[in-house]
Amino acid sequence: MMKRLAAAIVIAALVGALQGAALAQDGPVMRRIAETKTITIGHRDASVPLSYLGPDGKAQGYSIDICLKIADAAKEELKLDKLDIKYVPLTPQTRIPLLTAGTVDIICESSTHTLGRSRQVSFLHTTFLTGSKLLVRKTSGIKKIDDMTDKALVAVLGTTNEKAAQVEIDSKKIKIKGGEIVKVKDHSQAMLNLEQGRADAYVSDDVVLYGLRSASKNPDEWEIVGPYFSYDPYGMMLPRNNDDFRLLGNATITKLIRSGEMRAIYKKWFEPGPTNINYPMSDRLRENFELIALPD
Repeated sequence: MMKRLAAAIVIAALVGALQGAALAQDGPVMRRIAETKTITIGHRDASVPLSYLGPDGKAQGYSIDICLKIADAAKEELKLDKLDIKYVPLTPQTRIPLLTAGTVDIICESSTHTLGRSRQVSFLHTTFLTGSKLLVRKTSGIKKIDDMTDKALVAVLGTTNEKAAQVEIDSKKIKIKGGEIVKVKDHSQAMLNLEQGRADAYVSDDVVLYGLRSASKNPDEWEIVGPYFSYDPYGMMLPRNNDDFRLLGNATITKLIRSGEMRAIYKKWFEPGPTNINYPMSDRLRENFELIALPD
């Protein structure tokens, strides 16, 4: 896995460099930020602890903090006397349409970088690594997706987890209850299905599942089970053909890593974090940061 990760990051960097050399161009996002003195951040309401609403109803989390650093860099780059932050809530179904329509400038949540999505939007450097697992009641008897025969599985519509679970179900000929995955709009609805007994397991990225468990009324009632059956690198999404904004974002992430600030941001939200998620930084993520900490 480590060798594959390293190779993937190197290849992505080379492809990005080649594309940048051939197609580098300034885009409308930085101009819009300069003209309006506002940057618009798209966020989720329950991707704990990456992008979610805090007790005060405001967006917060690991991804949000990184994007606020990018906003600071944009303010400095554009020499603005002030920069307002506007937040727009979104879901997996609305995030790309809102981004491509120009409603938001950057999406700061739990977006998996895929080739398919890269045809529609751009991604910044990977800032988190995770994969698909299941959230179940400890009394369910479910330990992996193979145990889902005659059990109801819920997933958020349009996510990589939904697709990965379907591949596992089809390839292993698992006869889940109802014959198909129950699809919902967001994490909150998925958790509600679990709590009310309409589903036996929720498939999502394990970090999201640990976050939901830590924020639930009875965390000890739930467990995250199974080996990974997908690989999900997270990155901030921004509109394509905005190479000046993408460079500023990537440079900011690199500087956060080199200065040690990225480690501090991670510790703030995950070790143990406001919801006591207690999710130490993995060796894979640490190696990813070492690989993308490019020199000036």
